Amino acid sequence: DLRHMNYETTLKIKQANVQNLVNRNLSKKLIVNETVGMENPYYYRNKAIFPISQEGNAGIYAKRSHEVICFDECKIQTVLSQSIAKFIALIYEGDIYNSETCKGLLRNIMIREGFATNEVMVVLVQNGEDVKFDVDKLVSKYPQIKSVVINVNTKNTNVILADKNKVIYGESYIKDILGGYKFKISPNSFYQINPVQTKKLYDLAIEKANLNKEDVLADLYCGIGTIGIFASKKVNKVYGIEVVPQAIKNAEENAKLNDINNIEFIEGDVEFAFEELIKKREIKPNALIVDPPRKGLDTATIENILKLKPEKFVYISCNPATLVRDLKLLEDVYEVMEVQPVDFFPYTKHVECVVVLKCCKG
Repeated sequence: DLRHMNYETTLKIKQANVQNLVNRNLSKKLIVNETVGMENPYYYRNKAIFPISQEGNAGIYAKRSHEVICFDECKIQTVLSQSIAKFIALIYEGDIYNSETCKGLLRNIMIREGFATNEVMVVLVQNGEDVKFDVDKLVSKYPQIKSVVINVNTKNTNVILADKNKVIYGESYIKDILGGYKFKISPNSFYQINPVQTKKLYDLAIEKANLNKEDVLADLYCGIGTIGIFASKKVNKVYGIEVVPQAIKNAEENAKLNDINNIEFIEGDVEFAFEELIKKREIKPNALIVDPPRKGLDTATIENILKLKPEKFVYISCNPATLVRDLKLLEDVYEVMEVQPVDFFPYTKHVECVVVLKCCKG
């Protein structure tokens, strides 16, 4: 959205957008910090999804449509992912999926990369399980590829990935290293797409939480366990909650991989699993880090936070609009101390925020 602008200008625009939302929605008037940018804001995404045109070319969707536009180069996807996608489209021998007729095989090509390990996963999202390209030819051209998976999505839907994965080469995952910790990444698991800014964001969130060895931390929407694992050495115990089964499996593997024993991962919708943790199991975390999807926190989770009143609370958000909506609902019990935008998605309109909250009612 902002590729025509000077990068420093985009950082100021993002800060101003968050500031405007804060001014219009929150009772407390505070100055939003300057946006934390990147030194090199190009080719930063470790995950790319390329739709395929009916002519068999990898591309991107035109805005608000299913029209696939071919391109020479995209400066936010890596050079390697673009090259792999174009090569697969070239050697693919099956029919291309047509969203209007629901016929054809290949829907999308997804590529995930471990920047620190140089490992690559290729996921072909298909309307069936048939293998219609030369896997050996692909892997011999790109030896970085450690995993090739067919994701079987036969539904008439805009949701890209289905639950069924069929490994046709290598492992069902790749590994990456972030902040000195190793992580397994599967096709469906959530892993932040900008590792450079992810480390900055997580370090910032954990520093602002002011954790110590007596703390019990709840990590809501924990994905594959990254934040909880980052925080584990600073606290007594971590409870991570995530709804995606594969992500929980990866999180448990990641804890073992990093020899971390003071973390427990719970599979379930945060709306229900968090309530069960504090009510049925009677575990009362005094520290909380939440990193919800774009829709923000649900009503039940906000109510549980307001009842529990954890002393230390950091809210990580990828959507400033739902962030300020939720902060407004928390205002009776929590004071917003700091809002720190982080440029996770350079040259796009999106911005991530780290918000520090202080409990003002015992």
